[in-house]
Amino acid sequence: MTSSSRSESIERTERPWGWYEILSEVPGHKVKRIRVNPGQQLSLQKHLQRAEHWVVVLGQAHVTVGEQVLTLVPGGHMDIPIGQVHRLTNRSAAPVEIIEIQFGHYLGEDDIVRQGDDYGRT
Repeated sequence: MTSSSRSESIERTERPWGWYEILSEVPGHKVKRIRVNPGQQLSLQKHLQRAEHWVVVLGQAHVTVGEQVLTLVPGGHMDIPIGQVHRLTNRSAAPVEIIEIQFGHYLGEDDIVRQGDDYGRT
């Protein structure tokens, strides 16, 4: 049995609400680790070309998907269909981290239609 090691540099992208890292990206899906700082939230948004699956790995996330609002703890997860309005809010004093898996033919960062944003982004 041979062993192989994989070494790669993961780049962190800072945002006003926290940061994200792209862990894997291949045609058809992308995997991100996302941190939302205490008291911050992602924009209320939808995507026209991708669906997402969120899994909470740290903290307590308040997730809005359409009319549904849930509180998710580590291990909790949510599917977000293409075109569904969604948001993640961190109401706690500790960071929230999720693993986000994106599925679709186009996974660019510009596939965001913001419905509301605390930081003035459009």
